[in-house]
Amino acid sequence: MKEQAPYSLLAGLDRVKDKSKPPIHLWNPDNVKDIDMEIKISGEWFYLGTPINRQRLVHLFASVLRREGDEYFLVTPVEKCRIRVEDVPFLAVLLTVSGEGRDQLLTFTSNMAEKVQADVEHPLRFEFDPDTEEPSPYILVRDRLEARLNRSVYYQLANLITEYRLEDVDWLGVWSNGTFFPIIRNDL
Repeated sequence: MKEQAPYSLLAGLDRVKDKSKPPIHLWNPDNVKDIDMEIKISGEWFYLGTPINRQRLVHLFASVLRREGDEYFLVTPVEKCRIRVEDVPFLAVLLTVSGEGRDQLLTFTSNMAEKVQADVEHPLRFEFDPDTEEPSPYILVRDRLEARLNRSVYYQLANLITEYRLEDVDWLGVWSNGTFFPIIRNDL
């Protein structure tokens, strides 16, 4: 697909900029193109290799971000622009904990100021680097879009780890909203 400037994308975004959550699930434009935009693993957004420093613009782009398979698109009613994402589009930058044990509630805030409670519909998942065994924790924010927990949030979460037997296996994990999220087996 031909590389184009995002001017028409910006014009389409003008129509939705004052709405909190545009209905992007209803938009299926025929006009699909690639633009040179990337979300780095650090959570920074880049256009043509240059950081986008206007946070209001980044938040606007994030509001129309959609994942289809392994690809990410900025979607308006008239066009869909494919962008690159190094890992996942968001970072969880804050964790608020209330309650304890099975009644504990974990609320994460993303770098886009979206709040999400870990539960069955917004699960936590953990991937481990095969070489270093270093964990990478993620939470589903919305519509197949995830946030990776930043280091301080992960350390805060690590302090909440408890043991639980799930399906005849002993696990270390965390509770939120009545759901246990296993991190690693405790019998290894």
